[in-house]
Amino acid sequence: MKKEFHEEDDLELLQAHKKSETDKLNDAWRVLKIQSEIIQGFEELRDVNNGIAVFGSARTASENKYYKATELLAEELSNEGFNIITGGGPGIMEAANKGAQKGKGKSIGLNIKLPREQSPNEFQNIELDFNYFFVRKLMFAKYSFATIYMPGGFGTMDELFTILTLIQTNKTKDIPIILYGKEYWQELFNWLESKMKNEFKNIEDSELNKIIISEDHSEIVRLIKKSYASLPK
Repeated sequence: MKKEFHEEDDLELLQAHKKSETDKLNDAWRVLKIQSEIIQGFEELRDVNNGIAVFGSARTASENKYYKATELLAEELSNEGFNIITGGGPGIMEAANKGAQKGKGKSIGLNIKLPREQSPNEFQNIELDFNYFFVRKLMFAKYSFATIYMPGGFGTMDELFTILTLIQTNKTKDIPIILYGKEYWQELFNWLESKMKNEFKNIEDSELNKIIISEDHSEIVRLIKKSYASLPK
């Protein structure tokens, strides 16, 4: 599923106000390209029923404490038989794939073609490449029964709030949502609680309480094992 990066794939798709009649015709053919990515993703991942998605910054250096923590936690979860799914790139993604390869589970990378930062890491047993973010996000949502968010940037926030929205709107079942690193995540959580929930009433206690902040590996592994055991078999 290797593909060259073509910047126009998303730019053209998301710029309807600039389209000529020729561009609109190209959109119809683009649907087939999107369809092929979805089909191949489903085919490659169809046996993954115990995946854990790990998100975090591509810019995290290997000497960073969160890189090391990610690698260790991924190895621990992999040794429990879980498959680790990442965005397949450097930084936190590399750490998670690296740790997963040391364990018993599969190390899966869902790569996205970007002009910078996103080069596939070498620690993947299953490697897929996507041109479209929304297709990759579909694969994360479909094949992950738990999610772990290490410190990251816009992409990590995007994935976090996507899953929270899907759960809130009953588009997916409740899954473990674990934010790793109190020093990084606590202020965001406090804002969600004080502003979004208490002051503006835009979310409810039950929705906010789905988020767990923890750095305790034993607690995280125990929570994920309990959640997986409760899934219908």
